[in-house]
Amino acid sequence: MHPFIYPNARIQDLVEDFHGTPVADPYRWLEDPASPESRAWTDAQNTLTQKYLDHPSRSAFHGRMMELWNYARYTLPQKAGNRYFFWKNDGLQNQPVLYMQDSLEAEPVMVIDPNTFSREGTVAVMSLEFSKDGRYMAYSTATKGSDWQEIHIRDLETGQKFFEVLQHVKFSGIAWSPDNKGFYYNRYPDSDTVAPGEETYYNHVCWHEVGTDQSDDLLVYEHPEQKDWSLYPQLTEDGQYLFISLHSGTDRRNGLIWRREADRNAAFQPLRPLGEAAWRLIANQGTHCYFQTDADAPTGKVVIIDLEAPAQDKTLIRAGDEAIAFALRAADTLVVGYLHHAHHILKRFDLQGQYLGEISLPAMGAVNDLFGKPHLDELFIGFSSFLFPARSYRYDLATGAMTLLRAPEIAFDTEAYETTQVFVTSKDGTEVPMFLTMRKGLQPDGNNPVMMYGYGGFRNALTPHFSVSLLPWLEQGGIYAHVNLRGGSEYGTEWYQAGTLERKQNVFDDFIAAGEWLVAQQWTQPRYLAIRGGSNGGLLVAACMVQRPDLFGAVLCQVPVIDMLRYHRFTIGRYWISDYGNAENPDQFPYMYAYSPLHNVKAGAAYPPVLITTADHDDRVVPAHAKKFAATLQAANPQNLTLLRVETAAGHGAGKPLAKVTEEYADLYAFLFHVMERAYQA
Repeated sequence: MHPFIYPNARIQDLVEDFHGTPVADPYRWLEDPASPESRAWTDAQNTLTQKYLDHPSRSAFHGRMMELWNYARYTLPQKAGNRYFFWKNDGLQNQPVLYMQDSLEAEPVMVIDPNTFSREGTVAVMSLEFSKDGRYMAYSTATKGSDWQEIHIRDLETGQKFFEVLQHVKFSGIAWSPDNKGFYYNRYPDSDTVAPGEETYYNHVCWHEVGTDQSDDLLVYEHPEQKDWSLYPQLTEDGQYLFISLHSGTDRRNGLIWRREADRNAAFQPLRPLGEAAWRLIANQGTHCYFQTDADAPTGKVVIIDLEAPAQDKTLIRAGDEAIAFALRAADTLVVGYLHHAHHILKRFDLQGQYLGEISLPAMGAVNDLFGKPHLDELFIGFSSFLFPARSYRYDLATGAMTLLRAPEIAFDTEAYETTQVFVTSKDGTEVPMFLTMRKGLQPDGNNPVMMYGYGGFRNALTPHFSVSLLPWLEQGGIYAHVNLRGGSEYGTEWYQAGTLERKQNVFDDFIAAGEWLVAQQWTQPRYLAIRGGSNGGLLVAACMVQRPDLFGAVLCQVPVIDMLRYHRFTIGRYWISDYGNAENPDQFPYMYAYSPLHNVKAGAAYPPVLITTADHDDRVVPAHAKKFAATLQAANPQNLTLLRVETAAGHGAGKPLAKVTEEYADLYAFLFHVMERAYQA
């Protein structure tokens, strides 16, 4: 029994009718983050949470994470013009710094330091594109974690930053023209030109010439009769063709239109319609364009389309059981990444699709970045795994030689730990992969603390990745269980579809089965089994907690989607309808209502301790989800431990300064050790 009295949350007498089903929404007033009542309640929740998290282990976890994070980290080099560019964090910088060098051996020169953009490090660079000759760069920045961004332009020869700042940008592509005079990008309209609430509708593509005001930009393409659509511009590497990809929310079954760059007055020609399959441009060779697609190929294929006869396509590479994750052209080679039971393998093909061999990777892990160009004979590979900090390699396409460029040194003995992969059987008989990372020699005695993590949505394949935040958990004898659920793309389109819409319950069943397996195999017991997930993963752990409260001992529910009946009404929530459905549809309401965490909390039920986190500037998954869930759980059974942590000056997660990241993980681990009644062992 915890010692707290929860802040009072007013019960609003509000009932909404969904196709004949009355649904109460007593805490809808928490959807307004600016009201005095909502702010006071949130402040009281934060005070209560910090009081509980003031645990002896917290400072120890925080101190250890600061030690572990204090190592130099580099991104993969990329080449533009005659220079190489990379990001580097010296160790404890809030944001990484961009450097350039004339060769891979030359002394790096700093280009921009985002740590100088704000005192707290809350302004981050989110995207970066160089002009074809490498002279200019356009980069977008986001403040306090917002999805809204601004595009800036810099001359790398002079160091000059151009006066214009492009606004009304969110999830934008930047495509430089071959003459380096400007670029195409997609944006939203000025807020004063649309009705309130429609600021993220009417996405359109514009042309911006460097050194001019945004108000002078030329409209290139719009589709106002489909105001929900998102548009994304891309130029072929030779600059001959401009493609615009058409998207409906996060549904990857996109449409494609194109025109010749030399004829900017010509109308765009349709290439493939929206809604039939996913298409991604890889490269071109004259009029012949290479695409990665899942059209009539559940695990993917690479095809070639001749723009002179675009109705037909020719399959060059067709995947088998291993799904194609990505593909690019480097010199005269197609480099294709496959998913083999949720970890990557790399294969090479010639431009006619003939197999040339495999590029050997150093361990069971993931290619976290890949850079190559048709005119370069070198390929750069970024690789990591759970116990393999991100390394950079240079692969010589002519000789096949692999050279290690950078290998970070961390204050952690990775050799003392190991990762294995197991398969668990879900409720319907589906075999679900799970990675287990732990100290070597750890025995299944039923008393090991386990943190089980999952996502299961939007075709995101949960491949192995290295995270400093995981290391303190492993050092304290914890096991990390990383589950590859349906809803991702680990096995292609059918695996993804099996976790969407009316099949979403499969995702929760997969995760529950993994937890049951860990207990049955005596790796742990429910008391020591913690589950963690963020965003769509926050929905995952919330639904599993509500459905199987007896199976879990602690829940870390981060920036979650919780109210499945109203999620589509906030910011870009409507983008997710292809995965979740829309409760306003009478055919989709029943299954959404059946698993919606907010609407399935039972009065008096004994739920495991839960820490729900969100952020005041999260404009992707609005904080209302987390707040309404916390209020509902606290009212349902005040004897259960339900804590809410609302971060300030932060968003959904991308670009969060390191100082805030370490503070958050210290809180997460302090919570787990507190509820599991364990002491930090120095």
